Amino acid sequence: MPLDHRRLRGPEESQPPELWAAGTGAVPEKEEEEDAAPQDPCALRPLFARAGLLSQAEGSAYVELGGGTKVLCAAWGPREAAEPGAAAAAAAAGGGRLLCEFYRAPFAGRGARRRPGSAAERDAEREAAAALREALEPAVRLARYPRARLAVSALLLQDGGSALAAAISAAALALADAGVEMYDLVVGCALCRLPGPAAAWMLQPGEPEERRAVARLTVALLPALNQVSAVLGGGQGSPPDDWAQALRLGLDGCHRLYPVLRQSLLRASRRRDATAAAATTTTA
Repeated sequence: MPLDHRRLRGPEESQPPELWAAGTGAVPEKEEEEDAAPQDPCALRPLFARAGLLSQAEGSAYVELGGGTKVLCAAWGPREAAEPGAAAAAAAAGGGRLLCEFYRAPFAGRGARRRPGSAAERDAEREAAAALREALEPAVRLARYPRARLAVSALLLQDGGSALAAAISAAALALADAGVEMYDLVVGCALCRLPGPAAAWMLQPGEPEERRAVARLTVALLPALNQVSAVLGGGQGSPPDDWAQALRLGLDGCHRLYPVLRQSLLRASRRRDATAAAATTTTA
């Protein structure tokens, strides 16, 4: 059956929203933000991760954070480099190329948002794609894929805060699900600091906190090697000691998230082996 490229890529198995909305009353966003209890700065939001969702991609992963952030990633490769010049450059550099794409669904944001397809929206997507590549490249063994390219595409389905960190974790999970050789999974963790002289750094902030933040930080870590692959962010009004504290807090958050992603990858591998065994038995 031919693919409809005009539609957004999504999981092939889905359930109607009415199933989850039954018996719950809708709460306006402003009231929800006002009534929300203050978050523990060191607490992590619940994380759900699943690999191997899309049959049309060689590797895929879905990551959801408590609070509404939902990211779907697909990975392909290795494939022969399309452009001869790019292949020569990759060979000269001693490895293949990692191509990253980042897209926001038109319905991803809440409240005020950029117009879909606008120049500001495209610039934000290109910036996020560059950050994604910077975080993933140190973990991928590109030297194993000379004259080849690997591709990762991330789709932000809903932005509830910490979207880039969730995309980094989902993209690493999709690459591993595709069988790409990696040194370790990359785990992303976001932090922000709210206005105020005594404000503390907050792990995995929600979208309201990110909107009011004066400083932001996203840390990408290879936990098994204890190696930082990227530190992204910026802000104002924080002395160097505060940034060092934020980095330590982010590294601790990455180590705490790592077992969830690892177990998700193991479950996907077991499902794939069970499917292959069932197909072999049926054929026999």
